[in-house]
Amino acid sequence: MLLAVFVPLFARAQPAPPGDIDPELARLLATAPAIDNHAHPVLPPPNLASDRGFDALPVDSMEPQTDPVAWRPDNPQLSDAWKALWHFTEAPPLSPEAMKRLGAARDKIRAQQGERYDQWVLDQAHIATMLGNRVAMGPGVAPPRFRWVPYIDALVFPLDNSGLAAATPDRAQFFPLEDKLRAQYLQSVHLQAPPATLDAYLTQVVTPILERHQREGAVAEKFEIAYLRGFDFSDPPRETAARVYAAWHNRAHPDLGDYKVLQDFLFRYIAAECGRLHMAVHLHSMSGAGGYFGIAAGNPLLLEPLFNASRLRSTKFVLLHGGWPFVHEVGALLQKPNVWLDLSQQSLVIPPRTLAGWLREWLEIFPDKVLFATDGYPFSDALGWEEAAFLASRNIRQALGIALTGMLRDREISRERATAIARGVLHDNAAQLYSIP
Repeated sequence: MLLAVFVPLFARAQPAPPGDIDPELARLLATAPAIDNHAHPVLPPPNLASDRGFDALPVDSMEPQTDPVAWRPDNPQLSDAWKALWHFTEAPPLSPEAMKRLGAARDKIRAQQGERYDQWVLDQAHIATMLGNRVAMGPGVAPPRFRWVPYIDALVFPLDNSGLAAATPDRAQFFPLEDKLRAQYLQSVHLQAPPATLDAYLTQVVTPILERHQREGAVAEKFEIAYLRGFDFSDPPRETAARVYAAWHNRAHPDLGDYKVLQDFLFRYIAAECGRLHMAVHLHSMSGAGGYFGIAAGNPLLLEPLFNASRLRSTKFVLLHGGWPFVHEVGALLQKPNVWLDLSQQSLVIPPRTLAGWLREWLEIFPDKVLFATDGYPFSDALGWEEAAFLASRNIRQALGIALTGMLRDREISRERATAIARGVLHDNAAQLYSIP
C-alpha cells in the first residue's frame, strides 16, 4: 500500500495520552487510508499563486471575527504539521522573517513534487481519496485521488440579489460572487441572462448544468446556502414559484417574501435532480465563518421536512462539519435513511478528546452514517490547506481511537466490531455512499 510509506510521519506527531487508545486500534488508525469527504485543495504550481477556485465564497476578506484557536497563528499544533510536512522546526507564532523561512521550506517541497504535489499532501495525511469542493478542478487535482464537488447555490438566486446583499456586510461580499458564478454557468449553456420563464430556466439552465457536472465527474453538489439565508425551506407549488419568477424576472429589488418562495422551490428542485443523477447533496451545517453568520437559522433540525419529503428520499444529503453546535440534533437526523454527516472543520477546531464525546454518541447509534473529512482549506499563510488536512486527519484518528476504546472497554462492542467501525468512518462508509473503490 502506497500510504504505508508515510507511517513515520504520524509516529512523529503527538499521540493521545497513554491508555486513552487501545494499542491495536491505534496501530490501525495510524496507517489506514481514508476517504476525505470534504476539503478545498489548492492547485499545485504553476497555478498555485493564481488559484481562487478553491471556494465559491472565500472567507479570507471578511470583517474580523473571533477566530477559533485552531485558526490562530499561535496555535501550538502548527509546529507538528510544519515539522512533519516541511521539516521546519521553528515554533509559532512566527516573526515576518520566520514566515519567509516557512514559505521557502514549503516552496522547496512544491518544487520537488511538481504537479504531483497535491497527491503528495494526501499521502502525508494518509488520505487515499479527497473530495475536492472547488468551483472547477485542474491540473494536479484529478481522479482517481481527487473527486469533484462543485457549488450550486448560484442557481437558487436567479433574480436581482441587491436586497439580499444589503442584509449584512458578509452577504454584501457573497452575493456578487454568486452572481458572477451564475453568469459563468449561464455562459456555459450559451445564455447571457436567465430565460423569461421558470420552465425555461429549469430546462435550459438548472438541469443542463447539473447534468454537465455529473458528466464531468461530480459526485455531489455543494450548498453554502447557510451563509446566504436560513434553512427554513417551505414547499411551494411549481405554479406559485413560476408566477414569482415571471413577475420579478429582469426587475430590480424583488419582494423578499416572494423571492424566498422561489428560492425554496429551486432548492428542492435541485435536490431532486441530484437524486435523479445519483449525486449527493452537501450542506454546510456548522456555525460558519464571519461575525454575521446566522447560527440559529442554520439549525439542521429545520431541514427535517426536506429529508422527510417523499420525492427527495432518493437524494443523499450529507451534513458537512457535523452540525456544531447542534451535535445532538444532527446525530438524531441520522435516523433518516437519506442523511449522513461528516467531521470536516470539527476535526480541525475541536480537540480530539472533546470531539470523541459526541463522536462516540453518533457511533453508538448510527456508525455507518459518519464520514471522515478534514476541510483542508487555505486559511492563512501559517495554516494552509496542507497543514489543515494533516492536523484534521490526525485529530480524527485520535478522537476515533478514544471513542472506540471507550466503547470497547465498556463492552458495548467487540474488537472485530471496533475495527469495522474504524474502517467504516475512515473509508468504507464514504466508499459505499459514492461508489468509490
